Amino acid sequence: MSRRIGDFDDVGNEKEAAAPDRISSGRSSSRVTQPYVAHKVGLPPKQSIFKEFTAAVKETFFSDQPLRSFKDQSNSRKLVLGIEALFPFFRWSRDYNLAKLRGDVIAGLTIASLCIPQDIGYAKLAGLPAENGLCKLSSVKKRHSSFVPPLIYAFMGSSRDIAIGPVAVVSLLLGTLLQEEVSSKDLVAYRRLAFTATFFAGVTQFTLGFCRLGFLIDFLSHAAIIGFMAGAAITIALQQLKGLFGIKYFTKKTDIVSVLRSVFSSAHHGWNWETILIGLSFLAFLIIAKYIGKIKNKKYFWVPAIAPLVSVILSTFFVFITRADKQGVAIGVNPPSADQIHFSGDFLTKGFKIGVVVGMVALTEAIAIGRTFAGMKDYQIDGNKEMVAMGTMNIIGSMTSCYVATGSFSRSAVNYMAGCHTAVSNIVMSIVVLLTLVFITPLFKYTPNAILASIIISAVLGLIDIEAMKLIWKIDKLDFVACMGAFFGVVFISVEIGLLIAVSISFAKILLQVTRPRTALLGRIPRTKVYRNVQQYPEAIQIPGVLIVRVDSAIYFSNSNYVKERILRWVTDEEAELNQKCLPKINYLIVEMSPVTDIDTSGIHALEELYRSLQKRDIQLALANPGTVVIDKIHASEFPDLIGKDKIFLSVGDAILTLAPNYEI
Repeated sequence: MSRRIGDFDDVGNEKEAAAPDRISSGRSSSRVTQPYVAHKVGLPPKQSIFKEFTAAVKETFFSDQPLRSFKDQSNSRKLVLGIEALFPFFRWSRDYNLAKLRGDVIAGLTIASLCIPQDIGYAKLAGLPAENGLCKLSSVKKRHSSFVPPLIYAFMGSSRDIAIGPVAVVSLLLGTLLQEEVSSKDLVAYRRLAFTATFFAGVTQFTLGFCRLGFLIDFLSHAAIIGFMAGAAITIALQQLKGLFGIKYFTKKTDIVSVLRSVFSSAHHGWNWETILIGLSFLAFLIIAKYIGKIKNKKYFWVPAIAPLVSVILSTFFVFITRADKQGVAIGVNPPSADQIHFSGDFLTKGFKIGVVVGMVALTEAIAIGRTFAGMKDYQIDGNKEMVAMGTMNIIGSMTSCYVATGSFSRSAVNYMAGCHTAVSNIVMSIVVLLTLVFITPLFKYTPNAILASIIISAVLGLIDIEAMKLIWKIDKLDFVACMGAFFGVVFISVEIGLLIAVSISFAKILLQVTRPRTALLGRIPRTKVYRNVQQYPEAIQIPGVLIVRVDSAIYFSNSNYVKERILRWVTDEEAELNQKCLPKINYLIVEMSPVTDIDTSGIHALEELYRSLQKRDIQLALANPGTVVIDKIHASEFPDLIGKDKIFLSVGDAILTLAPNYEI
């Protein structure tokens, strides 16, 4: 039987069909009619406590049914499926062919040309030597196995498009938190704490995935992430003015006021014109290359991808042949080295705290990127597997002189547009970086800091999403407050304070929605038996003597008192209006409970208090359409005996036909 739009309520739930007051049969003019009978609300079968508990645990932690594919399989097949679940590489490699290899090789070479100069700059942003930024391989003179992170992800990750490496926001956050604990001038202690933080970032990510607690990262709202990323982009760009202008003495603070004061206070004696000329020239080149990559249906996507590497090669060659470093052009990357992780002492606690924060931020960014590209190619990624892969990658990376790696949006976008098919593109990228560092590492010491600064500035500009902010403003003003709170917190105070503001506002929004749920006054749409919000449908008719209120949330201890008081305010306001218009008083209050997904003891207690308050006003309470969980708990509390079992109805229509049978449209 077909349904019309009116068959659905304004929260998306299917409403009862508009049943006639009478049911007719027969084809003659003298048809036999039967009176309409209101249906009783069904009481679900009673389940044992164990079944209820296991069902709740399953829905919370195993909603994706990860063991579904193991059902009715032989032991050998289960072993194979287990290996494929842990290492998705073995599942998709069965269908791998030369056509896919060609696309992956091209994509891997393209993102390698982008990641090499970016990672050198990101390492400096984190206060680490360049070899640590090229975390696909660091300290090659001592460890040829330390290009592990993207290789680990290629075998364990479920995303086909994400490109692994250091990213700007995580690098800035890590560097800021590290410098609060130890001076970056003490390179050995600084790097040891960085590797310790990386280790615990990996442990945090692995634990969240293994314990299937990935839903925790969803508490940072999309709006807060947009604001945080934009604020971090501006902060990162301002930090690069030191390298872009050749300033030697620069503030350690990250807020915009301190940075600009430091820049302009050194204008007369600290700026180097050669450095500024080189930096601005290549910055203009990189921005133009980005623009070229966006035109012609992104046909020239490879132009912005190779532009940073071209900048590094040209500038390094220029400095090398002209010895511009002798003229004041700032150069220098630290030589590679390997250090140990702190497993005891004061730095253990410090590394753990930094690692948890950085690991969560890195994980949030990676999952968001993975989901974006999975949606574009219409495949699914397993969030918990992603966390395990990221955690394993960073744990092993911390032991091979790498700092926190995650998914990079800019490189992942290039990887996608270059035609990658699988994570083999990450393997190709790692091999290219390995060869680059083995043979070209000595030349990196001639790379001007101004070039690295211009590369970082051009990269982070894409993190400022003005269109997304405009859309957030149009859709949800409270979301916009969260966005701007995170943005201004990062720009005017610090990165960690901005992150704290983002998390706090996200939690505050959740608490506000939970503790102050929406309620609505319902009326009947003319010539139908459909009941809608009278604010949304002003033509809806309110039934004389009956007030219908809908609660649009579960009723818990945190909001039960508010729900009760809000309903009583509806009653008071309606009574006052009826008295002014000399209309009949309210005899019945119907609470429409279809959106109420759950209720606890505080909620039931609030309903009991509501009933007693209404009795003093000579108003009868009725409930309409309580769900399975709600009706089960209501019956367990014996609340139906208080209000009367005949006051619980299947629908608002049934309640009206019973309580106000004389009402006609």
